[in-house]
Amino acid sequence: MRLLTAASLPLFVCALAACGSDADRQADATEDRIEQQAEASAAASGDAVAALGLTERQLLDADLVTADGTELGDVEQVRRGAGGAVEGLLVEIEDSNPDRYVVVPLTGLTTRVAGADKDLQTKMTAAQIGALPDAQLGAETSTTATGPAN
Repeated sequence: MRLLTAASLPLFVCALAACGSDADRQADATEDRIEQQAEASAAASGDAVAALGLTERQLLDADLVTADGTELGDVEQVRRGAGGAVEGLLVEIEDSNPDRYVVVPLTGLTTRVAGADKDLQTKMTAAQIGALPDAQLGAETSTTATGPAN
């Protein structure tokens, strides 16, 4: 009987799990693209206040929470209009499976500071966030610090 070595274990596990479906790989690629675009945009905007008294990097580090602190989702990307002003935030809804993304408008959001954490508080409920339409995730809707990507 042949034992599995540490080096062969990932291949064995991959074979058992079929290394994920095409849908899983596509979802991972989309998530990676969103993250890369968000990081590039945050780097380009630097220390400038983007919205709600926060820089783009601070917005990306924020969670979307209710008044009682219940987490509704994670900010994944800042969405800007043609003029470069922040119009909304791409949020991954908490505990969605598969991952679900919505654009939350800035209207009704406030900054909530708890120690070193800066989160975004909304008056919307989890049900209202869940009722928002799915966000467009194609490259044509991505944004940068200066406006939509071309």
